[in-house]
Amino acid sequence: MVTYNPKDWFKLIIHFHKSDTFRILLPTMTLLGFITAGVCYLEKRYIHHDIQHLTVFHTISGFIISMVLVFRINTAYDRWWEGRKLWGSLINTTRNLAMKLHSFVPVEEKVTREELHTLIANFPFALKEHLRNNSTKEDIKFCNSLTEQDFEKAAHKPNLIARQLMSYALNVCKKTKHTENDFLIISSNLNDLTDICGACERIKNTPIPYSYSIFIKKIIFLYVITMPVSFGLSIGYWSIPMVMIMFYAFASLELISEEIEDPFGTDSNDLPTDEISVKIKENVREILISNGND
Repeated sequence: MVTYNPKDWFKLIIHFHKSDTFRILLPTMTLLGFITAGVCYLEKRYIHHDIQHLTVFHTISGFIISMVLVFRINTAYDRWWEGRKLWGSLINTTRNLAMKLHSFVPVEEKVTREELHTLIANFPFALKEHLRNNSTKEDIKFCNSLTEQDFEKAAHKPNLIARQLMSYALNVCKKTKHTENDFLIISSNLNDLTDICGACERIKNTPIPYSYSIFIKKIIFLYVITMPVSFGLSIGYWSIPMVMIMFYAFASLELISEEIEDPFGTDSNDLPTDEISVKIKENVREILISNGND
């Protein structure tokens, strides 16, 4: 995720990063500029009268396309923001779970605390890679309750970790001198882990309808490709920058929407799930391990 100062207008205007839509669309914009120049030349050479009414179609349809694109990017942003709320909920859930386990497990039981920390900290790392369709184990720390062999065999790795965490937490509650209802206190947080995973999967596996996406791309293409014909007759070669700017505006909105509608990847505007996973690991360690040694 790109970090920036939203108040620094001038720097944001002149700055281009690798995922900037201008950089991505520049080759197509250049080609479209040459096509517009060719159309303007042919019109100036062979058509000697101005047809003003041709621009009315683009004036009306441009407003309609703008409304469609606004709905498109708002829908994509809703998915991005919902994903951010889910990962924010994951932070709070792991913290609450770690605090409850800290009160249940005696300070002297360092092995148990380390085991719980490992299982809780592994969940966000497994979840983010699961949402990226990766099966890497680079960030996973194995322990007695989570072996490398079981992890590699599991088709749904977040479910495996949640299951092992629930089993281990239940055994911890049974061995302590508290009441049997202790597990009920932490079970809600354990259930929340699975709920968050399922909600993220819903966003990941449910893109916008195919026909809607195709329609937007086709209508943008038809709108832009016909602009040189109508505007070339009325404003001549000034239509070259106009067509390029209009294509940049409409196509950029569609590209941005495509990028943020799946917020769990590794694009520049996707959610910082790597940083959040590290933060959860550090927070849980501070609650279960560092405080336990004080």
